[in-house]
Amino acid sequence: MNPRFVQADLATLLAQFPAVVLLGPRQAGKTTLALAEAERRGDALYLDLELPSAQRQLDDPEAFLTGQRNRLVILDEVQRLPELFAVLRGVIDQRRRAGEVAGQFLLLGSASGLLLQQASESLAGRVAQLELTPFQAREVLPAGAATADLNALWVRGGFPLAWLATEDTTSLRWREAFITTYLERDIPALGPRIPATTLRRLWTMLAHQQGGLLNQSQLAAALAVSGQTVMRYIDLLCDLMLVRRLPAWHGNVGKRLVRAPKVYVRDSGIVHALLGLVDLETILSHPVAGASWEGFVIEQLLAAAPTVEASFYRTAHGAEADLVLRFRDGETWVVEVKRSSAPTVSKGFHLAATDVGATRKLLVAPVATAYPLRDGVEVIPPLEAVRDVSLRQP
Repeated sequence: MNPRFVQADLATLLAQFPAVVLLGPRQAGKTTLALAEAERRGDALYLDLELPSAQRQLDDPEAFLTGQRNRLVILDEVQRLPELFAVLRGVIDQRRRAGEVAGQFLLLGSASGLLLQQASESLAGRVAQLELTPFQAREVLPAGAATADLNALWVRGGFPLAWLATEDTTSLRWREAFITTYLERDIPALGPRIPATTLRRLWTMLAHQQGGLLNQSQLAAALAVSGQTVMRYIDLLCDLMLVRRLPAWHGNVGKRLVRAPKVYVRDSGIVHALLGLVDLETILSHPVAGASWEGFVIEQLLAAAPTVEASFYRTAHGAEADLVLRFRDGETWVVEVKRSSAPTVSKGFHLAATDVGATRKLLVAPVATAYPLRDGVEVIPPLEAVRDVSLRQP
């Protein structure tokens, strides 16, 4: 297995900033990555703040952290002790005056919105952030991987224990247990009092509607709750990095643009577990197959381009692109994702490309090699598209 791409990024950020926040859903491998960094450095302290024993060590956090000079202190699930952030700011500033400027604290968390708010309020200018997703294809598959290998990752998703399971049925059982644990233990531990059955129904509905436009009132009616409550639940799932809201492209093109975001369950393996789909055969026979593949490819692309501005494009008159990528230098790519091995694009895709001023038009599909279509469209395998996107990063 290839080493995680983010490992080098983490070491670089720790060499530049006093604190680094490593974000990711539970079971994505944050702790494993942090402990590998601790082993590489040779002198680090790891505290899991879910454990009462670790919390007791921080009864007097200022005294404790001040005594850890010249060590990397790793604080796991740090959002559980929000009062730590003000103390961390003081300790960092104290060390900065003494000449220590980098590599002091590694903060791990699985609730991105809450953690980033705490970090930005207390540690502005002192902290960098890095997201750790579940395994991506470029991490676990060779560059020229066959479609069958890519299908295996699509079926199981990228959570390490789901991907590494010996059989599809074992992988599915792990994912089902993961879902139950999140609903019954992890989310309540964060504070929200949400009925687990209601949140499971919403999560499952989003899986059925994978990649669909967010229809707040329809979801609210199906769940017998208010639209505001639905949005609060979706906000929570996005905060936990389990769901992605992909915004609609916005610009002045003189056309009626769709404004509602599209919603994806981020990990394809979780999509399939929520729907009870165990293997490739059952997935391909299910109506969600195309949308699940689309979400899978989009996650691969966005993981390779964390700084890109991503959206989708759709008008009331049929112009549409699954993904619009605008890079920092202003270059814009439009992307269409197809499951077919002989894919084509519609007139609406070309209209979308013109409307957004696209400099490149990609049709990502499970083909063996890239080849051109008419009007500048490039048919390209997913891993090749991921490579091209990653090369556009600063």
